[in-house]
Amino acid sequence: MDLRKIKKLIDLLEESNLSEIEIKEGEESVRLARAPSRLLEPGGYAVAAPTVVHAGPPAATPMPMHSPTEAATGGSKSADPNAGLPAGHVVRAPMVGTFYASPAPDKPAFVSIGATVKAGDTLGIIEAMKMFNPIEADVSGTVLAIQCESGQPVEFDQPLFVIG
Repeated sequence: MDLRKIKKLIDLLEESNLSEIEIKEGEESVRLARAPSRLLEPGGYAVAAPTVVHAGPPAATPMPMHSPTEAATGGSKSADPNAGLPAGHVVRAPMVGTFYASPAPDKPAFVSIGATVKAGDTLGIIEAMKMFNPIEADVSGTVLAIQCESGQPVEFDQPLFVIG
């Protein structure tokens, strides 16, 4: 893809209210994404925007491997994904990345067990591809459990918090 086209796309993204643009030409594709402005707080993590990602043709996806115990039980996941969690609303990781409990290493955690939160309050941050994404409470209540530690890698759909 021509560099002039990419620069025009960056200008278009900066001038509009769009948060991301993806363009495909044949086997080439370019995706530009803007970071949410609320992440650019003084003393917080630095976020670069827009980000340019070049992608070639899709790679072959390897087949998942199962352990002998999974093969014997007939599945790779337990029947109840909330097993072992306290009763309440489970906030799950929306992406793969590294979880951080505070806005900076020298700052206090966003929330702790027993804290009262409102819908929209930031519970933590997940870093994915040098972008810091806030994890917000989607319900109001009290934090009953925190299922991960700061700096720990998290998987998509992994339980992070339980709010009751």
